[in-house]
Amino acid sequence: MTKKSFLIIGAGLVGLGTAYALIRRFPRAKIVVLEKEPQPGAHQSTHNSGVLHAGLYYKPGSLKARLAVEGIRQMTAFCQQADIPHEICGKLVVATTDDEILRLKDLFNRGQANGLSGLRILDRDQLRQIEPHCNGIAALHVPEEGIVDYTAVVQQLVKQLESQGVSILTSFHVVKIERRLAGWILHAGNGNFTTGDFLINCAGLYSDRIARLAGKKTSTRIIPFRGEYYKLSPSAAHLVRNLIYPVPHPAFPFLGVHFTRLIHGGIEAGPNAVLALAREGYSKNDFNLADAFETLTFPGLLNFLRKYPRMCWGELSSSFSKKVFCRSLQKLVPEICEEHLLPGGAGIRAQAMLPDGTLVQDFDILNSPDSIHVLNAPSPAATASLAIGSHIASLIQG
Repeated sequence: MTKKSFLIIGAGLVGLGTAYALIRRFPRAKIVVLEKEPQPGAHQSTHNSGVLHAGLYYKPGSLKARLAVEGIRQMTAFCQQADIPHEICGKLVVATTDDEILRLKDLFNRGQANGLSGLRILDRDQLRQIEPHCNGIAALHVPEEGIVDYTAVVQQLVKQLESQGVSILTSFHVVKIERRLAGWILHAGNGNFTTGDFLINCAGLYSDRIARLAGKKTSTRIIPFRGEYYKLSPSAAHLVRNLIYPVPHPAFPFLGVHFTRLIHGGIEAGPNAVLALAREGYSKNDFNLADAFETLTFPGLLNFLRKYPRMCWGELSSSFSKKVFCRSLQKLVPEICEEHLLPGGAGIRAQAMLPDGTLVQDFDILNSPDSIHVLNAPSPAATASLAIGSHIASLIQG
């Protein structure tokens, strides 16, 4: 039976992308997107470096790999149609040691298995032709990667959805969810409520809590990691042309600090990855008692710290020491100095973690007859948001 009405919690890119796919599959359905903030896309969707990820790193055959590759192509087409600032500028993944060259070749094979086009392994002279100030003995050139204005993507999605009759209710903070025979009832903290036949949880940083409110039992917990950035001073901006990334270490779950050219100008350097004591903790001083208690008492966190003590100490050190942060950047671009690093922004990665300390690597989407819960959608979810929305729509029986 075709669903008559959908309730989507979360008006970030994944929630908006889901509404975008649903209105095409079910053009007569009532679709309501609920957002707790005064405006859509207030968190992960716009607190990022604006990269269009092509799907290089992800395990072949995984949902993340498939949707990342589909996603960059869908997102690029959307930006072209809507005249949204974007550029497919390509990126380099740079090896600085002999053992990294072996991992670079593994990345090349993985990228090919995922369907990326035009991958090339470059020697030192070839990489210097693309990034003259980059220090490396080899590099993987990924021509399909790019940069984009995700704020403009959010605004365009909102504009198109509302023109097609989709309701986007802001300042609607869901505090209670009831399942009745007639459907779902969602209550906001201000006393308002709304009803619908089918519930889709795209709440990002709060997806685990929303799932529990809806009666779903899940062992995963969203652990917030803050990613902190510097910007290069204008005098150093010429040292980076586009995107320069390190070869990720197989023992560590994060990519490492890198350089990103921003779509509206300037170069960003980062991020590191440090535990945040608030799910919206964009600065070191941000603290939320409930968030901190829930994170610090989760058994998975202690297990994670035991698994990655060296990485955790390194990330924490780079957070409090510009010298340490700069040293990691100098591995890629030796001419970078501390005085080149100006204060930048920060983002929060909503990362699902299991009780044994394992980070959930793939997109995790829980499907049931009356609801769908996106329990893990960190990077590259912004790039893949339209593809994620199409995938979610395909799971719903018409």
